[in-house]
Amino acid sequence: MRGDNRLDAQRADKGISRFQTRHQNMTVNIREFAPADALSVNALAVKAFEQFQNAYDDWPAFKTRIAGMSSLAGAGELLVAEIDRQIVGAVVYIGPGMPKADFFQAEWPIMRMLVVSPDFRGLGIGRALTEKCLQRARRDKAQVFALHSSEIMQVALPMYLRMGFQIMSQAPSIHGVEYGVYLKKID
Repeated sequence: MRGDNRLDAQRADKGISRFQTRHQNMTVNIREFAPADALSVNALAVKAFEQFQNAYDDWPAFKTRIAGMSSLAGAGELLVAEIDRQIVGAVVYIGPGMPKADFFQAEWPIMRMLVVSPDFRGLGIGRALTEKCLQRARRDKAQVFALHSSEIMQVALPMYLRMGFQIMSQAPSIHGVEYGVYLKKID
């Protein structure tokens, strides 16, 4: 038992966490992005957004944009969730003072591009990735945490609202899809 606890502590120091999903006996590891993950993360982003392709008025342009999700690792902390070494989720945390869209205040930490494979939705992966971003916001001593989302995201947006995010303002639309800015006070 003690060895397991030390191993878990070492993993925590490296930004790795493990949790059991609530629906199946799977272990999900959340860890920092590595350059070798780029193709998997990019493909996952496209797969996660494909269900919305008819909502965007220029899906090919939007698809090209999200297919480069791994490049966001240069703008913030890209985290990946994996099950049996397969990447099934990803998100980018961008800290206070880092460059971000003008509709966010510079001092707000934000989350970008939360994606979960459609094959692994409903297992708590999106929430776990969001919680990891909130932990980083606490680490950075932020007062609030922000993200932008859309009403078309019928799984993610209700999850954010259940987690205590509240609409603050409208954000510019993206290829015809309306977005809003959501804030959560940090405990």
